[in-house]
Amino acid sequence: MAMIPWSPLAGGWLTGKYRRGEQAPAGSRFDPNSPFMQGRFSHADELAAPVRFDAVEALRGIADQAGISLTALALAFVGSHPAVTSTLVGPRTMRHLDDALASAEVRLDNDVLDAIDKIVPPGTDMPGIDHFIEYPALRPESRRRPHRES
Repeated sequence: MAMIPWSPLAGGWLTGKYRRGEQAPAGSRFDPNSPFMQGRFSHADELAAPVRFDAVEALRGIADQAGISLTALALAFVGSHPAVTSTLVGPRTMRHLDDALASAEVRLDNDVLDAIDKIVPPGTDMPGIDHFIEYPALRPESRRRPHRES
């Protein structure tokens, strides 16, 4: 069995483009004037839930400590899952593509993976959107990363 994850950059949240107290960049998915946002929730409501910003800021700190971009951290995290065979990226610009391709060489050690798990517990999604769920099947560590060496 293999897996190809959907939205490894969480709709742009894990690129760092959405910041607390700032309007979403013009033309981005969560720009209040974008077609994506029309008839949906407002940026100031569910999508701007403080827990999302808290998590992104904490993950940015982990990426900074590891000396990599937030995008590289997110894509390397997805790629570290033992069942993932490929990660879909959807770059809109050459800069996005270059950042995604550079992340293919990034390997996260267990300390970094553990730090990520403390911010977003395994098998959960971030609250603030309507598909907040928990996946109990992902609680066993062996189902979400390679077995640790003793």
